[in-house]
Amino acid sequence: MNTLQEKEQKLCDFLAEKENIAIAFSGGVDSAYLLYAAKKSGVRVKAYYVKAAFQPRFELEDAKRLAKELDVEMQILPVDVLSAKIITDNPANRCYYCKQKIFGTILEQTAADGFVYLADGTNASDQVSDRPGMKALQELSVLSPLRICDLSKQEVRDLSRAAGLFTWDKPSYACLATRIPTGVEITAEKLERTEKAEDYLMQLGFTDFRVRQLGNAAKLQIRAEQFPLLTEKRETIVSTLKEWYSDVLVDLEVR
Repeated sequence: MNTLQEKEQKLCDFLAEKENIAIAFSGGVDSAYLLYAAKKSGVRVKAYYVKAAFQPRFELEDAKRLAKELDVEMQILPVDVLSAKIITDNPANRCYYCKQKIFGTILEQTAADGFVYLADGTNASDQVSDRPGMKALQELSVLSPLRICDLSKQEVRDLSRAAGLFTWDKPSYACLATRIPTGVEITAEKLERTEKAEDYLMQLGFTDFRVRQLGNAAKLQIRAEQFPLLTEKRETIVSTLKEWYSDVLVDLEVR
């Protein structure tokens, strides 16, 4: 089995062979480390961040910060995902159509900028069979270097920590659209209240949680070890979230 250092070298060698590569950059753990590795490998690299209704504002701020720290050029591309009915109808394979729209936009820009390759932060821990969006990436020939070089999520975190990246322990964050049940229409209002609710809970100290929509109610999915904080802040959480939701529920099955 390859050591972590060998895998890191394999990744850098893989990237160096490409000579120039564009990175679909979300500001999360995986794409942040991939951007770092591309910079380290010496290739021409540029980050592309898609600003869409499904991404919370803090992700953009993290992306800007990391790009600045790595001294890598980053371009922000606005994409109106809510203009596509196939996306807002929220079918089970919504992610496929969303990735098609987002990565199609990135590819148009990277081609115009002279990049031959576009890479994303999919890692070896990501289950291809569970993610319709992965099919879109394959159809668009988007490279996933972390997956190709067999780097798991935890290994990416370990390498990020060693590299001094502030994103190393950042919780995984799925897009805001995942908080809305399949088959329920996605609207700007629903996304905005989800972001407000999750921003509020972050300010209270909660991490790695979700505020999901259940009818017009908020269903909180909190890690078991943060239940004491939930109990302590119960009254203020209920009163604040009921500004946007009819009821506030807690999912007791979440661990």
